[in-house]
Amino acid sequence: MSGFDFTGRRVLVTGASRGIGYAVARGFATAGADLAILAEGSDIDAAAATLQSETKARVQALRCDIADRAAVARTIATLDRIDVLVNNAGLELITPLGEEGVRVEENFRRIVEINVMGTFFVTRDALPLMKPGASIVMTASIWAKTAVGGFSAYCASKHAVLGFARSIAQELGPRGIRVNAVCPGFIRTEASMRSVAAEAERTGATDAEVTRDLLRNQAIGGLLEPADVVSTYLFLASDLARDITGQSLHIDRGDVMD
Repeated sequence: MSGFDFTGRRVLVTGASRGIGYAVARGFATAGADLAILAEGSDIDAAAATLQSETKARVQALRCDIADRAAVARTIATLDRIDVLVNNAGLELITPLGEEGVRVEENFRRIVEINVMGTFFVTRDALPLMKPGASIVMTASIWAKTAVGGFSAYCASKHAVLGFARSIAQELGPRGIRVNAVCPGFIRTEASMRSVAAEAERTGATDAEVTRDLLRNQAIGGLLEPADVVSTYLFLASDLARDITGQSLHIDRGDVMD
């Protein structure tokens, strides 16, 4: 990313095997960061190898379910320093309130465990490795500011992530650590396309109709790609944003304006 230099800085990105997390990790690696990337699945190893090959950066792969408290502690303990923490790992599934059976309740619980508790666990264990001048960037969502039917768990969890970011920005400010959030709009990722397909099946609409409905409020049309949000993460983590904390920036083509 032109204009940013993270040479000599240690950056941890969670949920980095694909989608926004992978794109953000690539942005930091291109900007010279010493990178650690974390995800639950084994594909994190391939992601690290690809990033290292393409950017020539040093990339460490970490495999961990962030909802597993003990696993998070063990994993973060393998690091000796964190200058930038990008809390990006998250789960998006539809959770219709009126759906019969226990699956919706299981999905609701899992979403909260990963998006809220997992974010808390990672941040809590990373904190002792962070010194004054460090930065935390959360992936929230425009649905942290608004909501959409059928996604109650995801919306609730992202409201919680944003509240968490604001609270710890107050708590960590005196320690010289900044905390901000990025609120992406609807972006073409594996998770979002899975949600589109599930919503289409539930409502009888086509995937194109569901997508069009989700994008209807954008002032600038078109579906965002993961690469479109990367520069915002780098900016918030950089010294250019040294006076910014407790804030949330929308990257949504005008979908939500406040």
